[in-house]
Amino acid sequence: MGREDQIEEREVLDSIFPEEIQDISETEYRISILLDILNDDGDDSEPPSIILQVKYPPDYPEEAPILDILGPPNAPVHPFFSVNSDKQTLLNGLSETIEENMGMAMIFTIVSTLKDNAEQLVAQRQAGARQEHEIKLLALEAEENKKFHGTPVTPETFGPWRDEFRREMEELRAKEEDAEEAAEKKKNRGKDAVVLLTGRQLWERGLAGKIEEDEDEEDELPVEGVEKLKVEA
Repeated sequence: MGREDQIEEREVLDSIFPEEIQDISETEYRISILLDILNDDGDDSEPPSIILQVKYPPDYPEEAPILDILGPPNAPVHPFFSVNSDKQTLLNGLSETIEENMGMAMIFTIVSTLKDNAEQLVAQRQAGARQEHEIKLLALEAEENKKFHGTPVTPETFGPWRDEFRREMEELRAKEEDAEEAAEKKKNRGKDAVVLLTGRQLWERGLAGKIEEDEDEEDELPVEGVEKLKVEA
């Protein structure tokens, strides 16, 4: 009954895959399978095809068929599928189907399972590539946003910043005062000149009260000295 079952199945397959099936011998043939792949935007890759090679052992279907997976000759490289790399994974994925259908014609079921598994494999890789692309875009966006948000201010970062800012302002003020004094000396040909200080500078140097006292003392001239000057004149 084995050979009769094989011939009957082969005739059924001819009606299902009239353009895709090709005989190698009376007990061996190949079926070309085009995968239904939805490409992502910007991906114009041609859908990949695989070839299932089937050989009937004498006792098939009581015995498992001998299977192999091949790639079409001169097939374009697909970014998410390679027959050479994926062959063993796809063959291993057919083991359960073969066991469940032992004793029955199973090649059509094997073709359907192989097609589904290959398409699922490609879909998973496409999803992984999309996720990786999205992660990269989010990382670039976060890096770009740093330019506008700057470093967050916290109590821990504000204290050191404030101390550094005050130190820099003190240094800047000291440099400005030194520059003013140097310019005044140069103007008076190297002689020490009396530098007129602003009210704020007097206050900061603690001289405000002292200057006023000195001015008061200068204003209070001795009366006797004044009279003496008048007589001598």
